[in-house]
Amino acid sequence: MNHRTYIPAINRGERERHESHPIGGRGQPRNPLCSLSKIKMHFLVALLMAVTIPSPCQSPAAVKDQISQHSHNAERYLREGRPDLAIPEFEKIVALDPGAVDAHANLGVLLFFRGDYKEAVPQLRAAVKLQPDLSKIQALLGLAEGRTGDQTGSRKDLEAVFPKLKDEKVYTEVGEALIQNYTATGDLEKAATTVSSLLALQPTNTVLLFSAYRLYSDLAGKAMLTLAMTAPGSAQMYMVMARELARHNEGALAIENYRKAIKSDPTLPGLHTELGDVLYHSSDEKLQAEAEAEFKAALAANPEDEKALLMLGKIAEKRGNLQAASTAYSHALALDPNDSDACTELGEVLVLLNQRERAQQMFERAIQIDPSDYVAHYRLAGLYRQSGKLNEAKEQVALCLKYKQMRDNLGKIFDSMRVLSRQHESEDDAKGIQ
Repeated sequence: MNHRTYIPAINRGERERHESHPIGGRGQPRNPLCSLSKIKMHFLVALLMAVTIPSPCQSPAAVKDQISQHSHNAERYLREGRPDLAIPEFEKIVALDPGAVDAHANLGVLLFFRGDYKEAVPQLRAAVKLQPDLSKIQALLGLAEGRTGDQTGSRKDLEAVFPKLKDEKVYTEVGEALIQNYTATGDLEKAATTVSSLLALQPTNTVLLFSAYRLYSDLAGKAMLTLAMTAPGSAQMYMVMARELARHNEGALAIENYRKAIKSDPTLPGLHTELGDVLYHSSDEKLQAEAEAEFKAALAANPEDEKALLMLGKIAEKRGNLQAASTAYSHALALDPNDSDACTELGEVLVLLNQRERAQQMFERAIQIDPSDYVAHYRLAGLYRQSGKLNEAKEQVALCLKYKQMRDNLGKIFDSMRVLSRQHESEDDAKGIQ
């Protein structure tokens, strides 16, 4: 994780409060942090968030003068890009006035970015204790605690402040720190929830996507192992095994395990639909013919099984029964309006029924839901071309080729992974024989 946390500049309201109530009370010089934007050192630009409140203690005039002088010195050093010299000035201010929340906060931030996390913690903690609504300061406190080995304190502060953060960069760094904390202690569910929150803001962030993949894979493995230990002969266990086998293109073994699951508990949600899907995509025509019965069984158990309806629509379309296919697809879409596959399938049937305007709407909706649906792009290109929208058609063809190539490349990667997996299994078997 990058240790250069970004803390946004004080907002307008904070700046007005700050200038109205400088350190030590009214009539004293402005806090030097208002001049931080002038500092040319990149890691300090827009770095410090200062909220100043009048010191609760009534200091003698001499002490106020000293505080004022140290404030001016700190401001000057920061303007000159010398935070190392500003730090002692803030230290003197907090020694003179332990209730100076802004001085504690600013000192803690400067120490944090100098890498002195252990020294930064008590200053940041003091600021948060004096003024609990300093969310960015509490975020830094949690990060500093984590980097000094206090994972319990770090988690407590980061969890408290995470939902309150508005700045995306700070929110992301705090979220990533929480994910590391949760992962280290085996709290995978909390880590997965946190990464999902971050992905909601940054859906294409490569680091977050990898974290999500790793976490959900680990969660799946953990659940599978626990299920195997607690209920090895259950319908759920057979269904899990069938899913894994189907994912690795072991269709025959997957079908065998799905049937064992049905024998154990035919009412298990999704079971008939998943078996029907494997049967439908089998290369054996006899097995393909058995798929329809499974989808009908799924609907008998659950009339709102959208996937079963979708597959029955495909079977009807394959037989040339376009009206039945249209009805099934429409019903599926009524159950799940965000199923891009249902939109595309219905669109294709509507083209065959010469309902081109509705078909265009379906393809456009499919792409809106899933921009990588290259079939929808291809079909939409044809409709645009027929209606004279040649530029739009050309654009759709380009998108179709782009996403099809991406899918093909991904398929090749998965095929290579399967080959390597089989090679490793063969090597392990050979070692076992020896």
